[in-house]
Amino acid sequence: MDSIRSAVLATTLALLVSLPVSADVLLMDSIESAPAVQTPRTGLSMANVRASYGDPVTEHPAVSTSGNPDHPPITRWDYQSFSVFFERDKVVHSVVHRSDAN
Repeated sequence: MDSIRSAVLATTLALLVSLPVSADVLLMDSIESAPAVQTPRTGLSMANVRASYGDPVTEHPAVSTSGNPDHPPITRWDYQSFSVFFERDKVVHSVVHRSDAN
């Protein structure tokens, strides 16, 4: 019984090793190559962001799913070089816009 199990295992491993292998390559811009952009830190209020960075270029309306407290409204403000995402009135994330030069 052990010899059959060993033979099946050896055959399976031989088949797996002989199969072609492929992988995807993810290319990302280096953060060091991008100029530093100061963005609002997590937890700041909308009022603090507006006071520190001025009025956004675009204020997108809040998006929510049925007003459920488990799904709070998310708002996005777009500035010239970054976007800020708010949960209710607090910053949850800031994203630097990608340069078109690349």
